[in-house]
Amino acid sequence: MDRILKQQPWYLRNKFYIIGGVIIIALIVYSIKLSFEPKKYRVETEYIKTSEAKIEAFLEYIDIEGLVQPINTIRINSKESGNVLKIVAEDGQTLQKGDTILILTNSELEQTIEDQGDELERQRTNYEKQLIDQKKLRISLQKQAIQTEYEMKRLEKNIILDREENKMGIKSKAQLEIAEDEYHYQQQRTKLDLLSLQNDSVSAVLNTKIMTRDMEREQKKYNRTLERLNSLVITAPCDGQLSYISTTLGQHVNSGEQIAEIKVLTDYKVHSSLNEYYIDRITSGLSANINYQNQQYSLHITKVVPEIRNRTFDVDLVFENNKPSNIRVGKSYRVKIELDKAEEALVISQGDFYQYTGGQWIYKLDATGSTAVRTPISIGRQNPSQFEIISGLKSGDQVIISGYEQLEDAEVVILK
Repeated sequence: MDRILKQQPWYLRNKFYIIGGVIIIALIVYSIKLSFEPKKYRVETEYIKTSEAKIEAFLEYIDIEGLVQPINTIRINSKESGNVLKIVAEDGQTLQKGDTILILTNSELEQTIEDQGDELERQRTNYEKQLIDQKKLRISLQKQAIQTEYEMKRLEKNIILDREENKMGIKSKAQLEIAEDEYHYQQQRTKLDLLSLQNDSVSAVLNTKIMTRDMEREQKKYNRTLERLNSLVITAPCDGQLSYISTTLGQHVNSGEQIAEIKVLTDYKVHSSLNEYYIDRITSGLSANINYQNQQYSLHITKVVPEIRNRTFDVDLVFENNKPSNIRVGKSYRVKIELDKAEEALVISQGDFYQYTGGQWIYKLDATGSTAVRTPISIGRQNPSQFEIISGLKSGDQVIISGYEQLEDAEVVILK
């Protein structure tokens, strides 16, 4: 005889389906909840660095490395071509102005000077002979002038005598007229002779001046050639240290070729290269300083090279007063170039947050210091140690400034 089994309730018959459905619904609800909640990240405080927003003096400056160089470097070029006969100075030697560095020889130039010397001597002999001839000519002209003046006075006396004789009846009127005509003729002729002699005398003086100038010109030409010979001896143009000599014995050197370099060590300058970003803000006269061995030394920019190479440009700075006692060429210092005057501003310390956020936001800690929330900010100027905050923070706010690489762009950071 069959027994009738009692049927189980539907929720018992489908319990596994119900349990599975509840789990799935719970997961969906949890996922939805997580999607609406801010992303959180937990980090230990030893892996991050914080800073307090403060209102304090902000100085916009650049911190760079500068290399000490001589105040001036003079390149020595050969004024004449020739072969190196003798090298007198050595690399690194300290020289005084006028000290011989090396000696060149040029047989063609020496022959040219000898030929010009012979030609100058011939011209000098000819010049002296012409001077003697001019002196003789002037003396002859002076004699003719004296003779002509004498004849003029004699004629005047004769006409006076003829007029007296005419009054006394010794000479007739016709004879007097003939004598006066002769007198007037000789008078006009004498004036012309005197004028001609005067012009000849002026011409003689002018010829003498021309010859003298020609001779002086030839002498200067010869002297300049001699100076070319002196240029074969290369000397130091100033006091300094000989950096190098780029020639060897017997080497041919062309005119204008660089053969040596001298470092002027009467003073020093600091040379540095800056990023092209600052090209519009760096000008001559900007102040700078060096902190070395607990002492500060003031400098200012004297030269800005506007040419950009490899995204950098060069500047030179000089010390204003004191300089480090152990300064020497090739030594490097950290140089701080001031771009503006110090002024009050809301600032935070430098950190790697800028590289990860672009300065658009930062993690700001709450009052307990255990939670930091992503907060939009606006950054203004910056220097190697500070950022100027324009908006988003206030004085006293604590922010996370480093350790952003591990924070995975979370909305909230919980500090452990």
